[in-house]
Amino acid sequence: MYFATLTEVPILQGLIGSGMGHGPALALLLAGPALSLPNMLVINSIMGTKKTVVFVSLVIVMATISGMVYGTFF
Repeated sequence: MYFATLTEVPILQGLIGSGMGHGPALALLLAGPALSLPNMLVINSIMGTKKTVVFVSLVIVMATISGMVYGTFF
């Protein structure tokens, strides 16, 4: 899901108000800006395809783990 700059917080407030957990919200907030299509295109043009795939994979894994840990303990 693409978020324009500074719209993530109001969108997440609405989602949390609708019943979304804090852990998934944190994961979305962490991964959303890093995984936007314009960002991935720029990273691909600078670092290459292999490193972009590794970057995207690491962002997905780390955001998921962070969201799970935060949702479990807080």
